[in-house]
Amino acid sequence: MLIDGHGRTVNYLRVSVTERCNFRCQYCMPEKPFSWVPRENLLSFEELFLFIKVAIDEGVNKIRITGGEPLLRENLDSFIRMISEYKNDIDLALTTNAYLLPEVAQKLKDAGLKRLNISLDTLKPDVAYKIAQKDVLGKVLEGIDKALEVGLKVKINMVPLKGINDSEILDIIKYCRERNIKVRFIEYMENRHASESLRGMHGREILDKVKEGHTIRALGREGASPSFNYLLDEKYEFGLIDPHKHDFCESCNRIRLTAEGHLIPCLYFDEAMSIAESVKKGDIEGAAKVLATVLKDKPKENRWSEDNPDEEKDVSTRAFYETGG
Repeated sequence: MLIDGHGRTVNYLRVSVTERCNFRCQYCMPEKPFSWVPRENLLSFEELFLFIKVAIDEGVNKIRITGGEPLLRENLDSFIRMISEYKNDIDLALTTNAYLLPEVAQKLKDAGLKRLNISLDTLKPDVAYKIAQKDVLGKVLEGIDKALEVGLKVKINMVPLKGINDSEILDIIKYCRERNIKVRFIEYMENRHASESLRGMHGREILDKVKEGHTIRALGREGASPSFNYLLDEKYEFGLIDPHKHDFCESCNRIRLTAEGHLIPCLYFDEAMSIAESVKKGDIEGAAKVLATVLKDKPKENRWSEDNPDEEKDVSTRAFYETGG
């Protein structure tokens, strides 16, 4: 069992397989050139898997594949199959923008993938273009439909932004409710790589929008999930991910691994240690020692503040496209 320096059990590993993305979303990487890390700097799937086996053997039972956009990494289904065949009951999920999903959903399901988290910030083509800086909505909706068709479980993530898509919160709920998909609204997480003009909605503002025409009842957090859940009209459950809230980090059970081998204890902090040298040499013991140090030094909480979310000290320098959010 993996225990961090604050007594929290860590059983969830998020693995970024690439920092590349085919979107340039305003809240993530709007100005980054279309480029990529040299192949020789990336860990191979076999090297990533070497560490993943260590993590699984020590108690990790939930793995999420992220990016960038993970579907840009070739032969991703083979990596998913490695993990699934090593431990077939592991909770194996993937976060994607769904643009490439229509062509690969069946392959991912056959390889052992169980669940998808898909970003859907709008149902309007022009707004999608404004956010992603690309004509994407048609392919994204097609990807969602294909995932459901092949039997993958789907959750939708929406980041409400003032003056951009804040009027669509109820439309997204309707879309998801009709498809029996859970939606989670995510407070915009301030970071220095995003467009400076963006203004996110506080969780209270999001809930006020939902209350327009609906009743809601708080259900609370489910286990170590970052989502605080609510029941809409006593029938439909949705979630709110609010990293500015004081209790957001209390039950954090996650660590993150980047495609270049950086093991990150907290999404907000820039501190990281590398397992690249160890896994490239096949040094399992060395990788395990790095993991132990990262767990010991895992911060108790992020620096976001519910009271002062706009202060400079609360703006992360973390490039979320490297860690998958």
